[in-house]
Order: sequence, then structure tokens, then C-alpha cells
Amino acid sequence: MFPVDPVTILLSVVVILFFALVYSSKKQDKYKNFPPGPKPWPIIGNMLSFDMKKPHKTFIELSKTYGPVIGAQIGTEKMVVVCGYDAVKDALINHAEEFSDRPKTLWFPKTLRENGVVFTNGENWKVMRRFTLSTLRDYGMGKRTTEDKIIEEAEYLVQAIQSYGGKPFDNLTIINAAVANIIISILLSRRFEYEDPTLQKLMNIANENLKLVGSPLIRLYNSFPFLIGLLPGSHKQIAENFSQMQNFIRATFVKQRKELDVNDQRNLIDTFLAKQQEGKPESTMYFHDENLTVLVDNLFVAGMETTTTTLRWGLLLMMQYPDIQKKAQNEIESVIGTAQPRLEHRKQMPYIDAVVHEILRYGDIAPGSVPHAASRDVTFRGYFIPKGTMVIPLLSSSLRDKAYFEKPYEFYPEHFLDKDGNFKKNDASIPFSLGKRSCAGETLAKMELFLFFTTLLQHFTFQAPPGAVLDLTPALGATNGPLPHEICAIPRT
Repeated sequence: MFPVDPVTILLSVVVILFFALVYSSKKQDKYKNFPPGPKPWPIIGNMLSFDMKKPHKTFIELSKTYGPVIGAQIGTEKMVVVCGYDAVKDALINHAEEFSDRPKTLWFPKTLRENGVVFTNGENWKVMRRFTLSTLRDYGMGKRTTEDKIIEEAEYLVQAIQSYGGKPFDNLTIINAAVANIIISILLSRRFEYEDPTLQKLMNIANENLKLVGSPLIRLYNSFPFLIGLLPGSHKQIAENFSQMQNFIRATFVKQRKELDVNDQRNLIDTFLAKQQEGKPESTMYFHDENLTVLVDNLFVAGMETTTTTLRWGLLLMMQYPDIQKKAQNEIESVIGTAQPRLEHRKQMPYIDAVVHEILRYGDIAPGSVPHAASRDVTFRGYFIPKGTMVIPLLSSSLRDKAYFEKPYEFYPEHFLDKDGNFKKNDASIPFSLGKRSCAGETLAKMELFLFFTTLLQHFTFQAPPGAVLDLTPALGATNGPLPHEICAIPRT
């Protein structure tokens, strides 16, 4: 479509290689006493020896040779990967301040990098995180009203599943919609019908972007940012999707601003808008519309994706392990019978609690977490890591740590049970990460998982469609979700 002179291409490649070599040579002194790792090639680094689709697998293998702190290079950028629970905890708890930044090298639309709570740094991130935690606590985490909303939504989900009459169906859309409605209720004080075209569009945008962000092409752009302006590809679709999401969020809060009563704040957007009217210096500096737009986007995507993916893993694993499903259902029958599951029942249901925790561990939803960066020069476990270096606390390596899990690569709920069958916490189970950048919605997500999962097993037995072969291989994407599949939900009457 766009014919280019071969001589121009050749000259461009030569110039790029020249400047990359000069840049690389100047950086060598900066990385003395850097963590050990495989020797990088000029320009491309270690790219040829990494699984670019699932790099966490390569890092776990490298840790067997180089230890828990690995130095690597993707393109011309150095990075550090921290493996195993002990090292990850050391980095995120004992060196929380030093590793609290996000890397500036990751490709994302500029607005997303500079606003919100996930990818920002400095005082903006601190203010937005404090606001997020306090507001989620007020409107979501641990409140009886939120528990009631989840219980109500679980009933809608049960009705949607019943409509299939035990026949095979793909559960992605309805579980996605049910979970999305919980975070939407906190953000907007409303729920959508599962077939609502607005909800469908928002879910499609979020799901597509998560898939694209984890693609090898975007990983390539992260390694060679100068390619973004030269090549077509996924980054343009991500930007377009984000723009559409922004437009919806802006239209929503513009409407809410006209209706705002600061003495009757109904949801997170109302609370943010009320902050704008306080007249304090931070009202202008941090509580502006761009921050609100990206913050709502951050919370919608994070609040929907991980819980949806975990629930889908849970049902897939129940089909794969019918004995575990039956044992979980027996506990439900003995403890609550046909009564509505509530959070207060969790302590009485150690096996269900263990199964949910094992689904989170085995599912390994965010194997590499969201990358961190060194906020300043730091010596970590004897190695020097310069300011700005990307640091990946490999959550997958903690969830699969042989020192803490008897069967790290098997689905084994007994990882969370003592010899008497009581629930047992396992410190290395950190699917929501640790420290200053840990998931702000962890409490809400665990509440949703227990109530949704218990309600579904109370009403249905999940089976594979006749003749289907279940595949537990994760799909490609920024998170580890199940491959597309169908399920049969047989009513328990």
C-alpha cells in the first residue's frame, strides 16, 4: 500500500543501528554490578531467547541459573526481574519506596500515563491512590450494601445461566457483565442489563485492549519506541479504544456534575466532583477532569477483568475436577443448604475458601504484575539498580514457589488447608501483589469471588459439553485468561 525506496529503508536501518550502538555503549558504566543474566545481543538484547508471548515462563527458567534477581535486556533497555516469594516480598515490602514507580518506557497513550492511579508516578499517584482506597472503602469494600449488590447480581447471573437449559454456552459475556455491574455500581450507582449495547461496547473495548497490550507487537513497541511512528499496528487500535472509553466517561460525569449534591454523594464520581469544589490547592492540581477520566477507566478495567477471569477459571477447573466440585457443593449443602450465601458464611466454609484461593493461585491472572521501576538508585540484594530501571516482581514465581506450595503446578486446594481441614493462609499466595502498588480492590474482589462462586455452585453442577476436551492452557493477553470454551450448567434441583 505504501511503496518505499529500498535505499531509504537501508539507510534508515543503518542510522538506527549506529545510534543504538552509541547509546548502548554510553550506558555500560551505568550498569556496573547489575544483576546477573543472559548475555544480550547488541540492539535486540535478549529478545531472541525469550518467549515474547509469555515472558514470565522464560524468567522462571532463568532464575534456576541466575538466582532470584535477574538482569535482562529487551531491545536497548535494561530490566530487573525478581523471582520467588522471598525476593518479591523483599522488593515490594522492604524496598517499597525504592520500587514504587512505574516505568516511563512502556507504551501507552500519553493521557493514560500521566493521569489516574495505575501508570502514574509521584504526588499525582499518591493523591489518586489515597482517594481510591478511601472511596472504595466508603462505597465498596466491606460494606453490607455492596454485599447486597453482589448477592442481587449473583441472582441475575443465575437466571441468565438457567436460560440456557443445561445446553453448552460460552460464559464470558454474562460473567463479564455481572462483574462489571459491581464496579459500575460503585462508580456510577447503576447497573446494566447484560444485553445493553452500552455495556457490551464498554466490555469489548476493555477486553480488546487487555488482549492487545499483552501482544508480542506491543512488547516490541515497548522495546523499540521509535517504531511506533513508523509502523501500523495494535497501538493505534488501543488508542482508539481508549478514546471511545474516555468519551463515555466524560459524558457520564458531565451529566453527574449538573445533578451533583455535595451533601448527598452517591458514588465515586460524585465524590471526585465534590473534591473539585472544595477550593483547596489539590482540587485544581489533582482533582481535574483528566484524572477523573483515567481513574474511572483504570477502576472499570481492573474491577472487571481480574474477577471475571478468576471466576471463569474457577468454573473451568470445576469441570476438570468434578470430585473437587462435589466436595465444595457438599460443604455448601451442610453449612447453608438453600439459604442465600453471605460473607459471614465464609469462616464456616473452609473448603470453599481454600478452593477460591487456589483458583486465584493456579489461575495466575497477572503473572508479571504491572511493571515497577526504581524511583532512585538502589542496591538490592547486593546488586546496583539505577533509577528508572524497569523492575518486574514476578508474581507467577511466588504463586509457583516450591518452598511454599507442595504441588505448585497442580490445582490442589489443600495448599490452603491444615491437617484438620481448617483454612490456612499461605503467605506466598499474592495474586493481588504486595506493598504500595498492590491492587486497591483486593478486598472487593475477594468478596465478589466468594459470593459469586458459592452461589453458582449452589445452583449448578458444571460439566464439559459432550465430547469436549478441556484445555487449561492460558490464552494470550496482558492477563492469563482461559482459552475460549463452552460449559454446561446443570441445575441442581
